[in-house]
Amino acid sequence: AGSFPWFPASRLLPFSLLFHLRCLEICDLEVERIGMKAKTTFHCQACGHQALRWLGRCPDCGGWNTLKEERLPAAPKGRQGMPKTAMAVATPISDIEIVGEPRHSTGMGEFDRVLGGGVVPGSVMLIGGDPGIGKTTLLLQALPLLAAPGEQVLYVSGEESPRQIKMRGQRLGIDGKHLLILGETSLEQILKAIQEIQPAAVVVDSIQTVYTEQLTSAPGSISQVQEVAGQLMWFAKRSNVPVFIIGHVTKEGAIAGPRLLEHIVDTVLYFEGDKSHSFRILRAVKNRFGSTNEIGVFEMKDGGLEEVSNPSELFLAERPQRSTGSVVVSSLEGTRPILVELQALVSGTNYPMPKRMANGVEPNRLSLLLAVMEKRLGMHLSGQDVYVNVVGGIHIDEPAIDLGIVAAVTSSLRESPIDFTTLVMGEVGLGGEVRAISQAELRIREAAKMGFKRCLLPERNVAKMEPVEGIELIGIHEVGDALDAVLA
Repeated sequence: AGSFPWFPASRLLPFSLLFHLRCLEICDLEVERIGMKAKTTFHCQACGHQALRWLGRCPDCGGWNTLKEERLPAAPKGRQGMPKTAMAVATPISDIEIVGEPRHSTGMGEFDRVLGGGVVPGSVMLIGGDPGIGKTTLLLQALPLLAAPGEQVLYVSGEESPRQIKMRGQRLGIDGKHLLILGETSLEQILKAIQEIQPAAVVVDSIQTVYTEQLTSAPGSISQVQEVAGQLMWFAKRSNVPVFIIGHVTKEGAIAGPRLLEHIVDTVLYFEGDKSHSFRILRAVKNRFGSTNEIGVFEMKDGGLEEVSNPSELFLAERPQRSTGSVVVSSLEGTRPILVELQALVSGTNYPMPKRMANGVEPNRLSLLLAVMEKRLGMHLSGQDVYVNVVGGIHIDEPAIDLGIVAAVTSSLRESPIDFTTLVMGEVGLGGEVRAISQAELRIREAAKMGFKRCLLPERNVAKMEPVEGIELIGIHEVGDALDAVLA
């Protein structure tokens, strides 16, 4: 007031009071804003990494534009709807009783083979695959067969309407009151319907469309997928009802969502295949109740999926007899040997960088074998384009086909066909040696059933096994010996 004599002293107190109240209002807004920031995080939709701010590239998996903002409201500790259980008591391993797990057959032998003999009650199975590959068709065919007389099974569809499922069921010849269809995406409503129906098995299609009201994030987000999968697992373990979960896949072919999703479930299955081919491969990458080496082979037809009991016969049905670059190799999938045709095409190129393309085998493995051929056999492939293909759309990741790849490439390069009744198998080392393979006798017996007369395999395998009636065994020590035997 002394510095500003023109300012009335009577107005000084109200002005300071208003200024003080305004400061308090700003502080309250700032505190609220800070609190909201603390409840907002950015989740990577590929790996689940969390960040406090948006980043263009995920620092964990390296994906671009994968971080999405999610608001996490304050929630009471513990899961809602999950009753408290008594504290677990540690038990010596010697006192734990082993009880055989009863399994229910799906009615499809190939499906049961991959699962380890059937469906275990209370297990949670995750099935992934490309769109339109046949995941819904497979489960629609297998689900009704899991219901005993007087029981019902439930198919929860979050992507298709019940009428669409009905139309597909008519095409597959599936019709019955024991198969119930529920079009719902709310997890709370789904669990409520399950408790009322008490089904023998449940299918959720798909987990990316289901959401829980406990979270405010959008369906398909990292937090929603984790919470929904966790509650479905909790329900399956306590009700002893098997649950099948269908999941979307990324453009790389992996199941979309965090890797934690695959750790939660008991079994992870991939339904593979090329849409241009009718063959479908069901493969297990995780199975707590069985082996992960088994595969199931199906053929897609107008009436749905049909099992292929003898894949070798199907894959070799259209094999040419006098074609260069064609050879038959043996791949062991679990306990089942499968004979497939492997083709190679070698053609000259004028470009400084020749092409190396592989379909059904690892491209890096092909490059390694071509380097061995140039170094150990003196073949000039630097001016040649090399294409390798496994007929039937199947993917083989096994070193036992190395010798077959070398023989097929050499046959195409020299324009010399390989004998139609010859089977080639063996692992090739960097020194040009042919190393022993596993389960050689099982593979040879399968070849004998298919009418093969000769088999080229490592010498070490020949020395340890007894002769097989109807087929000649030729032991190979180096790659050059194999080429002299098949291209003579």
